[in-house]
Amino acid sequence: MNAPFQARAGLREPFTAFVCDEETADMLRPVAVEHGWSPEKVNMGGLRNAVQSLSVSASPNVLFVDLSESADPLNDINALAEVCEPGTIVIAAGQVNDVRLYRDLVASGIHDYLLKPFTVDQVRDTFANAQSILSGPRGEQQVEKPNVMTAVIGTRGGCGASTIASSLAWMLGEKAERSTALLDLDVHFGTGALSLDLEPGRGLTDAIENPSRIDGLFIERAMVRANERLSVLSAEAPINAPLQTDGTAFFQLQEEMKNAFEATVVDLPRHMMIQYPHMVHDAHVAIVCSELTLAATRDTIRVLAWLKSNAPQTKVITVANRVPAGGALEISKKDFEQSIERDIDIVFPFDAKTAAQAAKLGKPLAEIATGKLGAPFANLSNMVLSHASEDGADTVDKPSGGKGAKTLVDNLKNMLSKPKAEAA
Repeated sequence: MNAPFQARAGLREPFTAFVCDEETADMLRPVAVEHGWSPEKVNMGGLRNAVQSLSVSASPNVLFVDLSESADPLNDINALAEVCEPGTIVIAAGQVNDVRLYRDLVASGIHDYLLKPFTVDQVRDTFANAQSILSGPRGEQQVEKPNVMTAVIGTRGGCGASTIASSLAWMLGEKAERSTALLDLDVHFGTGALSLDLEPGRGLTDAIENPSRIDGLFIERAMVRANERLSVLSAEAPINAPLQTDGTAFFQLQEEMKNAFEATVVDLPRHMMIQYPHMVHDAHVAIVCSELTLAATRDTIRVLAWLKSNAPQTKVITVANRVPAGGALEISKKDFEQSIERDIDIVFPFDAKTAAQAAKLGKPLAEIATGKLGAPFANLSNMVLSHASEDGADTVDKPSGGKGAKTLVDNLKNMLSKPKAEAA
């Protein structure tokens, strides 16, 4: 219940309470007034009424729930968590004096648990603490860490761009300690949620169907949390339902994520890049993910040229992914770099065993990768944050240092002719 969403607190009611008796209500109302909250927001009904009410309305910033009538407080709190939006500070009260219950409630996301009968001073201290959390570190954290938006683009299907995207999002959340959103725009076949062992939900398809609904509150409801710092918006739309949108929904999603998170990673299929160019135009960094093959070389050249023309302000990182050991390459790294007229920034070695283990565990590859496979993920995260903080020119047009630029046809002819020459 206490999640990374920060920027939209102003859209909610500041305080709501659901209590089981008039004595508790009479105690809460004057303390609420002291904090500038409406005493009318103290409702009768306890936890059951809270779940029913919050399933059809926005959650408040501070929620007080009375568990006195609950036969199974822990399970009932979990039911509340399903309808309570992230970012809400929940204060519970009850009659069960059990330290294990207290610990379990705190572990489930409760801010505090008051044992009945409690005093006015206890309520006052708890509410003051909750209000200080709301007004304190969040604003400071946002100022220190403005949103960094990264688009990950695969030059060919199966080159591992989605793996890079989910791993980068995890790195920005866990290692860089930024609240991070992963937006998977492969609406029909996306793996953003699957790679994190999550159900994608209907958030992304609802956004596409009803762009006017997209606001900070929608983002809080639609995002699926992977952990405390990483949330995902993905979809598994029916394959008999074609994508029908003018791109308005994607633009609004980007804008709201800028406000709600400190980092956004967009897994952007290449056909979506062409249809909705603003998705890259608004990104600080574009990661072009490729394999060292002839077809991928051709398409990397085309994608880099497109970025140079359509998003010249976006800094570009080129990634060679799934590179096998032992030199068993369709195209050498040197030939690839000569063809795209720039260096490869990061090389990810092919490690089938680790990739299979990550898939079985439902974890991003970066989380379990070590050694030669783990280091590139750290380098990529650092490079993204470094590029996002720079004001320099785009790197798409920076050559790798060749003596003269060759045409695409010349490069491809040379590569195709090399095996014959060597065989001769």
